[in-house]
Amino acid sequence: QVQLVESGGGSVQSGGSLRLSCKASGYTSGSYRMAWFRQRQGQEREGVAAIDERGTKGYAGSVQGRFAISLDNAKSLYLQMNNLKPDDTATYFCAASYYFNGYYYPQSLHSADYRYWGQGNRVTVAS
Repeated sequence: QVQLVESGGGSVQSGGSLRLSCKASGYTSGSYRMAWFRQRQGQEREGVAAIDERGTKGYAGSVQGRFAISLDNAKSLYLQMNNLKPDDTATYFCAASYYFNGYYYPQSLHSADYRYWGQGNRVTVAS
């Protein structure tokens, strides 16, 4: 089993910055890919940023140029969020998949590609 523990959520003023962190533990062997998703109240979950073991990254158009995803030692995932806007207000989730076969799985913003999920952290951006 894999556990993802998130931190860094909170409230910030419009134009401010936050840095989300996700620590993975458990059986995290093999190849992997990780991502951040967010969900607003009454809306569907959407992919925000993704990264695979080759370092390839993908971003939603709404956050490109403002958010940056990074990964340390395949265990610690981060999302640097700059120039935050009220529309960024949402619950943010860390997600990961690990593949024992060792095959390469490219980065993805599709939620169905991820097996493990964090509990979610709220981010509130005031006007």
